[in-house]
Amino acid sequence: MTEQTSPTDFRSPFMREAQARGFLFQCTDAEALDAAMLAGPVTGYIGFDPTADSLHVGSATQIMLLRLLQKHGHRPVALLGGGTAKIGDPSFREEARSLMSDDTIAKNIAGIEGSLRQMMTFGEGPSDAVLANNADWLDKLSYIELLREVGVHFSVNRMLSFDSVRSRLEREQGLTFLEFNYSILQSFDFRELNRRYGVTLQMGGSDQWGNIVSGIDLVRRTDSKQVFGLTAPLLTTASGAKMGKSAKGAVWLSAAKLPVFEYWQFWRNTEDADVGRFLKLFSDLPIEECDRLGALEGASINEAKKILATEATALCHGRAAAEEAEETARKVFEAGTTATALPTRTLPRADLEAGLPAFRIFTEAGLATSNGEARRLIRGGGARVNDVQIKDEGQIVSLADAVDGSIKLSSGKKHHILVQPV
Repeated sequence: MTEQTSPTDFRSPFMREAQARGFLFQCTDAEALDAAMLAGPVTGYIGFDPTADSLHVGSATQIMLLRLLQKHGHRPVALLGGGTAKIGDPSFREEARSLMSDDTIAKNIAGIEGSLRQMMTFGEGPSDAVLANNADWLDKLSYIELLREVGVHFSVNRMLSFDSVRSRLEREQGLTFLEFNYSILQSFDFRELNRRYGVTLQMGGSDQWGNIVSGIDLVRRTDSKQVFGLTAPLLTTASGAKMGKSAKGAVWLSAAKLPVFEYWQFWRNTEDADVGRFLKLFSDLPIEECDRLGALEGASINEAKKILATEATALCHGRAAAEEAEETARKVFEAGTTATALPTRTLPRADLEAGLPAFRIFTEAGLATSNGEARRLIRGGGARVNDVQIKDEGQIVSLADAVDGSIKLSSGKKHHILVQPV
């Protein structure tokens, strides 16, 4: 099994485009997978454990891989880990995840499903996406049956060699036996999906390589079938920051957790060196156009960033919402007006009628994580109320400052919130 893919003259449209867009990192047998895709539709899956009620931008690469599979006539399966979430994937984590209740898992699954349905076409057609939940089979497993039928095929020595396991064993907390079973259950998923849906390809981030290889080995040993594994690189920005995080926290795909405007702004703030690469990964624009836009310099690269922001937001939230976010940004940053589509924060009417010190309203609105940070923001000249700089951290801000029922607060040039009474 090959570890990392090298430039290859693939023949299947999926493999050619996946490589050209930067999705390919590792593949167990790239040439055989390429041939299988030429021979007929391939069914491939990616698993998403419901650790929160939304996925974040770090998961967008995986969804885009499933979209690309569907684009080229293959069938994607999005596997929700309702069963594996009860254990938690320990891969490259510093400590064990907190165990979740069944109600929390169900709530998280509902939230994630919304984003998946927005970004892929589900249905009964040959290339329509399938939504599965591994709780459907893992919850029914007998432990003795699992040990006898599946556990016998796993070498503890080999499992201990995985980077994801070694990194935990070297830490103070170590790895619980509960978490150690995760790889076995993920391998069981691959075999079960192969039997139920004919899945022959598992995809994921490069941190899943060990788990994917284990699943391939289990299918080969128990069912004598050839299946494949493919991973995408774990993305970082040009400056080395991990994708999926911003200065304000996780960049969620759900509009209920992150306003569409802020999602658009995340992409608009992409570093210059990342524009072309991210256009290939997170938009449907032709590769040649992505290269052209990514090569722009000076003020022109800012226009390319707006295109990236709108295209990436359209895939996640729909074209209309993306264009509204773009227009909001134009009004706020270019025309200097207050736009109603800015993210809003409600505060008690009584507090706003009485008035709050400037440092406190910035904290309450979420533009600062503490009163101390808000004070430093104001002292540094980065705080504005209705586009007017605040110089006194104790200045009272009240409903008397409202314009059309809202008070516009700004932190620097990029973060804006409308405060409204409730």
